[in-house]
Amino acid sequence: YGFINTCLKSLVVEKYGEETWEKLRLQAGVQDSFLTFEVYKDEITMQLVDKVCKILGMEFGEYFFEFCKRSGYDHMLRTLGGNLYEFIENLDALHSYLSLSYQAILFLFVFPQEMNAPSFRVEKNEDGSMHLHYYSDRRGLCHIVPGIIGAAALDFFNTEISMEIVNQTEEEERTGKKEHIVFLVTQNPVFLYKERNKFSSSPQYLADSEKQIENQLNTEDLEKAKNTIRERGSSVCPVKKSHWKTIRGMITLGKGKLLRGFDPVYPKSLWIDPKAFCNGLPFHMVFDKEVRQACVKQAGVSIQKIVPGLQTMGICLDRYFSIVHPEVPFTISSIQKFINSQFVFQTRREMMPESWKQRPMLDLRGQMIWMESLQCMLYLCSPLLRTLHELEERQMHIADIAPHDVTRDLILLNQQRLAEMELSNQLERKKEELRVLSKHLEEEKKKTEALLYAMLPQHVANQLKEGKRVEAGEFKECTILFSDVVTFTNICAQCEPIQIVLMLNSMYLQFDRLTTVHDVYKVETIGDAYMVVGGVPVPVPSHAERVANFALGMIIAAKGVQNPVSGNPIQIRVGIHTGPVLAGVVGEKMPRYCLFGDTVNIASRMESHGVPSKIHLSSSAYRCLKYKNFEITERGEIEVKGKGKMHTYFLLRNKTATENEIMGRP
Repeated sequence: YGFINTCLKSLVVEKYGEETWEKLRLQAGVQDSFLTFEVYKDEITMQLVDKVCKILGMEFGEYFFEFCKRSGYDHMLRTLGGNLYEFIENLDALHSYLSLSYQAILFLFVFPQEMNAPSFRVEKNEDGSMHLHYYSDRRGLCHIVPGIIGAAALDFFNTEISMEIVNQTEEEERTGKKEHIVFLVTQNPVFLYKERNKFSSSPQYLADSEKQIENQLNTEDLEKAKNTIRERGSSVCPVKKSHWKTIRGMITLGKGKLLRGFDPVYPKSLWIDPKAFCNGLPFHMVFDKEVRQACVKQAGVSIQKIVPGLQTMGICLDRYFSIVHPEVPFTISSIQKFINSQFVFQTRREMMPESWKQRPMLDLRGQMIWMESLQCMLYLCSPLLRTLHELEERQMHIADIAPHDVTRDLILLNQQRLAEMELSNQLERKKEELRVLSKHLEEEKKKTEALLYAMLPQHVANQLKEGKRVEAGEFKECTILFSDVVTFTNICAQCEPIQIVLMLNSMYLQFDRLTTVHDVYKVETIGDAYMVVGGVPVPVPSHAERVANFALGMIIAAKGVQNPVSGNPIQIRVGIHTGPVLAGVVGEKMPRYCLFGDTVNIASRMESHGVPSKIHLSSSAYRCLKYKNFEITERGEIEVKGKGKMHTYFLLRNKTATENEIMGRP
């Protein structure tokens, strides 16, 4: 059903687009948009088929046939038979093969579902028509059968057919299918030329055909070909070939014998003794129909070994076996009706030897041959085994299977395929594991990079990762800030070390967040000293404003940090200076990005000569800020250690920014 629903989706999307399919899918109750990994209820598929056919106004069966071809089954379908009768007759064999493949895949992936295909049986009538018997566990899908069979007949055999239902009953002949539909199939052959309408059965056309043949065939073959053409007259041949190729195909070139006249030659007596027959065909049984029961007359040596009861000739076969496919009663008359089907027998557990009681039962698959002269049925079969695992489960060996039996090759080939699929699955699992590991590695890489970028500027860190040497850089103008905690030495003397660590950590966490808010670079912290710079390592014209806003945020943040000695908010001093610096990486084991120059010294002096809870500005920093919406007050001239007298200022506030904006709060 997943295949049918996928076909429906393909059809609707191709004609009307994805949106129309989504509407139909939801109306029918299909939740899985991709139509995978789910076994669908019958009513869901029926609703989909009904809605699609109503919308498209076309025969779904025809499209389903085309979809099967496009899905890779074209070559397989074409080789089923040489005519429509043989094609239909072998559909069940195809379903049996697909079921085996499907179950092997399910076995590998440990899925519980099984393929449940319909069954077909065809009967020839004297007038050339056929009766097609369609059996299905599911009601309502019989109406797509004419479209599928009609499309196959036209495509493969150039035959137009008409199909009508002549009987529709509950299951009587079979025990496992609910619906039995009988179709009357009438064939009308047609020629398919590149220019179909140009075909003619006129005498001139026949004469041209004869001239073509004369150039290729000898005299004897030519006479037979001419007679064939005249006898056929204006009739047509159901093959996709020119008239010349049709005649050529009817004749075995070089021998002049009509293929249609083939008559097999049989020996007067069978040149094989019973012992050789039973050893050469180790899995076969011959049974008759005494009193409606199948009584064993003969059995191969391997099946006798597995089911010792078969060594007693004349026993009832249905005591030891049940028919799994087709699901029919165990009588000769029922078997004869489905004689063209593949038969699957399964051993009955209660009749098996004690050694088999704990093993899976053995399935046999093969064909039935009715021997009219003996009034007996011959069942030529092989063990239905897919893998070496199934062979071992039944404690059987390859040697139990006849050397000519392709079951040997199938088991080994399938085992190889399963091994390849398992290897493929292992590779997929490893690929998924690698994908997960790669994802985790990427996450850890991001964490490492985040930590590295917190210690060094990003472009500097990237150069170091690439093994490059980082050259020192000169910055013509930047703004540097220093801060420290007032009376920090006294606080340390009166507190436990852990209290100092907690206090500094609480303060620095807030300062670090503010560096992100105002996009300034944190250079380092030494004890209670905190140093940041604006305009380094990326030069920006607004470096002074950024550092000034950061300093205002520091003063506000410090009010929320408690002095562990007094219990009051701590006080900090802040100093700012603007000027040129040289910046570069120092060291290899623990590289640090450091700033050098007199600007660093002056900024440090502004902090050390500052006032608690005040932001001390040098004259150069003042010049950068005086026209930038900041409120600044003059401090005047002061004596600065190592610099002499300097004119300095205090930064009070930002005239335009609110406290929330300064602190980066919403």
